[in-house]
Amino acid sequence: AFGVARARAITAHLLHQQPAIKTLVVACNTATAAAIHLLRQDHPALPIIGVEPALKPAVALSQTRRIGVLATRGTLGSAKFQTLLASLTGQADFICQPCDGLARAIEHDAAAEIERLCERYVAALGPLGPGPGQIDTLVLGCTHYPFAGAVLRRLVGPAVTLVDNGEPVARQTRRVLPALNPAAHAGQIVLASTGQPDHLAQAARRWLDLDSPVQSLTL
Repeated sequence: AFGVARARAITAHLLHQQPAIKTLVVACNTATAAAIHLLRQDHPALPIIGVEPALKPAVALSQTRRIGVLATRGTLGSAKFQTLLASLTGQADFICQPCDGLARAIEHDAAAEIERLCERYVAALGPLGPGPGQIDTLVLGCTHYPFAGAVLRRLVGPAVTLVDNGEPVARQTRRVLPALNPAAHAGQIVLASTGQPDHLAQAARRWLDLDSPVQSLTL
């Protein structure tokens, strides 16, 4: 399965750091779908928070009952996503669009490619808007896609609601951490990458206004 060995290796590395992590957020829809059940089996004492496309919140928001989903092919094809989709049968019509290459373009801040891919994938969804038979809610089913939010907002127009899972996952993580150690002080941010450290450093400056060294991680 996609990313299972990598997810297990990264988790093992983090657990052996000093101090070891107290909880783990698998901040990737595809990795969550492929590996979170195995990570929870491997580490039953570790609170592990996953992410999944925000279909249920989208159902609550949609008036036309027609919802678009942009996600990676791995997420859309996973058993976990298909189970989630099946659980909402009859509540809305979901138009699921795989977005090959979009996450990579966002990582590399390739503006022209982001624009081109977003145009292609939004057009493939079909009619957008508040009218009957139109998509009025669009789920951003990859944690990269909110960083293309300005492009997507311009393409879909003001009548379409964009939904992602970032804030709910952050709130859940905030609830879990104090319960584990109510007296804990503020933590610190450590960046590490199995890829090119300078790529992550640039992304942190661009997206988070964070200027921090990045550790090179070999697994």
